[in-house]
Amino acid sequence: MSAPSAPSAPAESAAAESELLAPAAGQRPLGQTPSQSRFQVDLVAEAAGTAEDKSPSSDASSAATSSDKATPGGQSADPAAGEEEAKGRFRVVNFADPSGASNAGSPEAAPADGHQNGDTVMSETSLHSSTGGQHHYHYDTQTNTYYLRTFGHNTIDAVPNIDFYRQTAAPLGEKLIRPTLSELHDELDKEPFEDGFANGDELTPAEEAAAKEAAESKGVVKFGWIKGVLVRCMLNIWGVMLFIRMSWIVGQAGIGLACLIVAMATVVTTITGLSTSAIATNGFVRGGGAYYLISRSLGPEFGGSIGLIFAFANAVAVAMYVVGFAETVVELLADADALMTDNVNDIRIIGTITIILLLGISVAGMEWEAKAQIFLLVVLITAIFNYFIGSFISMKSKESYGFYGYDATIMWENMRPDFRDGETFFSVFAIFFPAATGILAGANISGDLADPQLAIPRGTLLAILITGIVYLGVAVSTGSCLVRDASGNGNDTLTSQFQANCTEASCKFGYDFSSCVNDKDGCRYGLHNDFQAMSMASAFGPIITAGIFSATLSSALASLVSAPKVFQALCKDNIYPGLGIFAKGYGKNNEPLRGYILTFCIALAFILIAQLNAIAPIISNFFLASYALINFSVFHASLANSPGWRPSFKYYNMWVSLAGAILCCVVMFVINWWAALLTNVIVMGLYIYVSYKKPDVNWGSSTQALTYHQALTHTLYLSGVEDHIKNFRPQCLVMTGYPNSRPALLDLVHSFTKNVGLMICGHIRTGYRRPNFKDLATEQSRYQRWLMKNQTKGFYTPVFAEDMRQGTQYLLQAAGLGRLKPNTLVLGYKNDWRDGDMMNVETYISMIHDAFDFQFGSVILRLQEGLDVSHIQGQDELLSSQEKSSGMKDVIVSIDTSKDSDADSSKQSSKATSLQNSPAIQKDKRSPTVPLNVSDQRLLEASQQFQKKQGKGTVDVWWLFDDGGLTLLIPYLLTNKKRWKDCKIRVFIGGKINRIDHDRRAMATLLSKFRIDFSDITVLGDINTKPKKEHTAAFEEMIEPYRLKEDDMEQEAAEELKNNEPWRITDNELELYRTKTNRQIRLNELLKEHSSTAALIVMSLPLARKGAVSSALYMAWLEVLSKDLPPMLLVRGNHQSVLTFYS
Repeated sequence: MSAPSAPSAPAESAAAESELLAPAAGQRPLGQTPSQSRFQVDLVAEAAGTAEDKSPSSDASSAATSSDKATPGGQSADPAAGEEEAKGRFRVVNFADPSGASNAGSPEAAPADGHQNGDTVMSETSLHSSTGGQHHYHYDTQTNTYYLRTFGHNTIDAVPNIDFYRQTAAPLGEKLIRPTLSELHDELDKEPFEDGFANGDELTPAEEAAAKEAAESKGVVKFGWIKGVLVRCMLNIWGVMLFIRMSWIVGQAGIGLACLIVAMATVVTTITGLSTSAIATNGFVRGGGAYYLISRSLGPEFGGSIGLIFAFANAVAVAMYVVGFAETVVELLADADALMTDNVNDIRIIGTITIILLLGISVAGMEWEAKAQIFLLVVLITAIFNYFIGSFISMKSKESYGFYGYDATIMWENMRPDFRDGETFFSVFAIFFPAATGILAGANISGDLADPQLAIPRGTLLAILITGIVYLGVAVSTGSCLVRDASGNGNDTLTSQFQANCTEASCKFGYDFSSCVNDKDGCRYGLHNDFQAMSMASAFGPIITAGIFSATLSSALASLVSAPKVFQALCKDNIYPGLGIFAKGYGKNNEPLRGYILTFCIALAFILIAQLNAIAPIISNFFLASYALINFSVFHASLANSPGWRPSFKYYNMWVSLAGAILCCVVMFVINWWAALLTNVIVMGLYIYVSYKKPDVNWGSSTQALTYHQALTHTLYLSGVEDHIKNFRPQCLVMTGYPNSRPALLDLVHSFTKNVGLMICGHIRTGYRRPNFKDLATEQSRYQRWLMKNQTKGFYTPVFAEDMRQGTQYLLQAAGLGRLKPNTLVLGYKNDWRDGDMMNVETYISMIHDAFDFQFGSVILRLQEGLDVSHIQGQDELLSSQEKSSGMKDVIVSIDTSKDSDADSSKQSSKATSLQNSPAIQKDKRSPTVPLNVSDQRLLEASQQFQKKQGKGTVDVWWLFDDGGLTLLIPYLLTNKKRWKDCKIRVFIGGKINRIDHDRRAMATLLSKFRIDFSDITVLGDINTKPKKEHTAAFEEMIEPYRLKEDDMEQEAAEELKNNEPWRITDNELELYRTKTNRQIRLNELLKEHSSTAALIVMSLPLARKGAVSSALYMAWLEVLSKDLPPMLLVRGNHQSVLTFYS
């Protein structure tokens, strides 16, 4: 049997997956076949396998590049030649008919031959042969391959795979790009679209760089949940408070309230731990700890403000812990009479040496730091066990110091509170609570964890549980074996004569400490008086001292690592300009060395101050603010009900998280009310700053989700509410074309719709044989960003249509949503209506008629210079910085370069304009600016006149016909705006000569009832006077080319001409509307007489009865009415009231 060969088939045949072609034997493709579009096409024999199938040559052939890279003899080129190009992409592979036999030993039967049977997608190294039976090419998960023939036929469709969902340069694996919808759906001879990211998949340049660094790094040290989270959290929570303050807390609050204090603190931290676990398991967590969790949940505003103060709090916490260590060392030196200078300076000296050593450990790398933490934890746990062992060993020598071993009498006596020195329950709670902080120590190094989603929940919650149990155990233990007061004097024994009067627990053991209790200096020992009580009660006192050293140094080390890591993540996101230098990382672990130096400097400064009592409450409040926002993040994300909120940790509740956030805020004020106020002020100040700067990031935060949720809810609610006159707002569909093509039209409408009503910039794309709908969607997003960048509150809505009228009908029917739909059509005046095809005028007037048919109001803006500036080079604004990123390609937009685009305000030609006319391009791509001619200079100046503040001029309202009040409402809204507030409204109305005063008073009464301020009312009594003859003659001359002149031709010929050119003016029509024509000419004379100096004229738009008045005559009316005047707004409402004087 002869070997089948590759076909040379037309594109249409390749589109059908089931179609098999059987060309003549011996044919070989010597180049790219017509069926090949963008895809690389390989031909692989899928037949009964033989031993030779597994030969190296067979494998090489199957992995070879396509026939367009093949050598003329059909031999495959080096498969490595196309690897770089095809990396991360897919290739089309055509399989041979399974029924066709092949001779593996013959060169003619090489795998490059076969029947074409559709397209099959494979990654670059996905072709493997197997022996025996039909071949199924598949990959397992370890080699990133796909089960390609799952559905029994060949297809370029890809099966689900995790690599499609990675971000660019993701650290956990290479991102693959699935075939686009265009590649699967478009015709084969059509160039497929460029690939893009799905919404929200784009990385910021900083994130992309970080991810690339992570992807390239080799031998990175990653920690599991024990070493990375559990150890760190336990060390941070077990601070010096455990050894030197816990006994004092029990002495003040008693065992019962001490346990309550521990329980309350544990409740707050547990809720926060649950919330942290929920956020950490809702997607891949990068480095940055609390900052990363909050910023990705609530957005950059909250994340940026918390990130900065959290990093600062950790830096100052280093100083707090180091000073705690130094104070303990100085006390030991003082006991040994070995002080170097004095207490304060010794603390500074020892503190400085300590922090230098800690910095050395941190800079040496996370691995060394982790080993140091393990060693410190061992010491700390040894110290805890040392205390508990000692508490069971009662010694006669310790009895005078108040330690008697476990005893029910002591326990019962210490059960009740005994607050002294002005302490209260809340003041004691405030002293203890900082000991419970530190639960984010593991989360803060999230970037160094092997699996943050597993490690953070497990390690954090287990650490809270263990430390909480130990704190409760110490509270009960110290309260059960130590009395509150002891003198330390072995002679304070109880004599027999006073034994009957002694009621203290110590009396049971023969001691009476009443003498020191009643002394003005008080007792020196006991729970109340001796901070070293646990050391005294332990089996071996120096081990407790070692535990204190371990607790302080481990907390200092954890904070010294956390602060730079959080700060580095903050700087990478470029939230605060100027801090980018701290984003750089060094070494295989991307260590923030610059951040370490900054943290060292901050901590050293506070160590040298050596007065940390004032700063300590603020630090505690900074941590609590972070906890509060983490809890609020979970509540907020759950409330927003975003489909993207899917944490794998299920043991959370939105209301519990909200309660946790409130509890954190309450605790802030309990600890220190002025520090809480200061913390809130700082957070809000930073929040306002970041909101004002608007960082160019999009993290899909719950704030966005909740905004959408609220918008949808309110829009649906609005749809169920009937409109009321008092709430009428002009909601304008403005036919701008590209929003930057007609700035004057956009600016004027925006002036009266901003913060009042809806503005939609309509753009009708015509003249396309095959409309590119993907480009339409791309442009929609680009120009929407352009509007936002220019602080224009509106929406850009483009549509494809066969002509302008059809497109306008689409927009009039479909633009908007619910009650947020346009009710007014705004057009630019067609300045050059006499120069082009008169069918364009027919279309233009038909758009106005359609608006009235849809019960829309209509507004036309005329500037004598024109509106369209798209043909002027270099006038287009740049889009936002998102457009400048390397991943985005410039789109050359199509803008009509002829001036007649003023006429139909969004008609575009099919030819593309030059680069400099595109708002999507960057400055360095523009050609040198060509000097403008005089008309273009005037046009440019006129187009910008509504962007500046209007002087003390007038807005003249010619309210000739009652259209429901829209003609009056628009100028009122205009003059309420900052730019127009100096302009006064003058009202002009028609009237009779003998009733001018009466009409003026009536209008003044109406305006006062409408509560609209005006400066003057003019009644035009001579409005019906005949216009001047020269003006009438000029009008006749203007319409002469457009008359039908049916009296001069046969009736049949006249009717045919009228059908072919419906815009023509008949003699009958001209005579019938002679009075109306004269009125427009006369009104122009009056306008020049009264309003030639106005900043803006707002006038009633004359109506033309549909089917009775030709478009040429109507256009001539508008032309003669508005000729040679200041900017003019012709307005006609839909004759439903938009003003009311009822409350």
